[in-house]
Amino acid sequence: MPHRSIFMKTAGTVALVASALLSTTAYAHPRAIVRLERSDRATTPPVTPPKAQPTKTPAATPTGPRVPNELGRIPIVEWHQVVAADGTYKVSRERFRAELRELHARGYVPVNLSEMLDKTMDIPTGKTPVLFTFDDASPSQFRYIERNGTLVVDPTSAVGMLLDFIKGHPDWKPKGLFCMLPAAEAGHAFFGDKGIDGQKTAWRFKKVQFLVSQGFELCNHTLWHAKLSKYSDAVVQEQLARGAMGIDSAVPGYTVRGFALPYGLWPKNRALAFNGSWYDKKSKRNVRYHHEAVFEVSGGPARSPYDPAFNPKSLPRVPLQGGTKLSTTLDQMDKPGKWARYVSDGNPKTVAKP
Repeated sequence: MPHRSIFMKTAGTVALVASALLSTTAYAHPRAIVRLERSDRATTPPVTPPKAQPTKTPAATPTGPRVPNELGRIPIVEWHQVVAADGTYKVSRERFRAELRELHARGYVPVNLSEMLDKTMDIPTGKTPVLFTFDDASPSQFRYIERNGTLVVDPTSAVGMLLDFIKGHPDWKPKGLFCMLPAAEAGHAFFGDKGIDGQKTAWRFKKVQFLVSQGFELCNHTLWHAKLSKYSDAVVQEQLARGAMGIDSAVPGYTVRGFALPYGLWPKNRALAFNGSWYDKKSKRNVRYHHEAVFEVSGGPARSPYDPAFNPKSLPRVPLQGGTKLSTTLDQMDKPGKWARYVSDGNPKTVAKP
């Protein structure tokens, strides 16, 4: 999350940004509308609960086998900028690679938000799910470089490093959640524009489409990272609707299921974080949005979706930056207590047929 000045705008500036986007980006697409709330989300059939006893031999660890515990905690880790050195909302590239290695060595496996919400996580015996989240859509997360007229993922960007790690560790798949900003400053507009950090405006949609094609998921983070607690209900709904519109323009028909609160600040009317609408005068359409999950900025590891107390409307995260250490949380999760980690029994979870 960059400095506050990156995101704050006057009404006139927002209008200029929106106008620029119309010519080349999110709002020019003829299908740039957010799909109506799907009724099947509200009627998801029951899920087979986790077994109380393991049916497979637990995976070995340096201190012995892990006992299955599918009511344990799941870390939702949160990265912002991945750059040369640690700082506020920043981790170094060296540290990012080290955190991936540590998670893998300690038996964590990436999952998607949809798998948590639908309770369909398929985790090997003795392993623990982890949800990667990337906030703010900065160029440091995803850069392209041109080689002989071909776009290539920059291997020093977070996406490049993550894909390279997965290539060398085939037990991991490309999974994780990118919380998007379509129109923020300093290149935080679908991972870079206007030549910032060498990124061209024309590459933005390609990046969003590439992530989805690889298996990653997308999340709303407002239009330009607005502090929703200070705005009217009308502005809150415009920010969220237009944030979702941008995603839909890049990937038509995409269902946005999650929303990350900028700065962790809720709107005055909390219900608007989940549902709302905004009238687009240009297209003369009423744009609706619906979020099943809302992410906080911090709070520690999240409850298992099989835990009766699991609350997707307020999901805590583990922010990684500056002086915070991933190992501190993981060490705590390896101990008995309220943060004891989720450990899979190895039985695939499937949605029961109605």
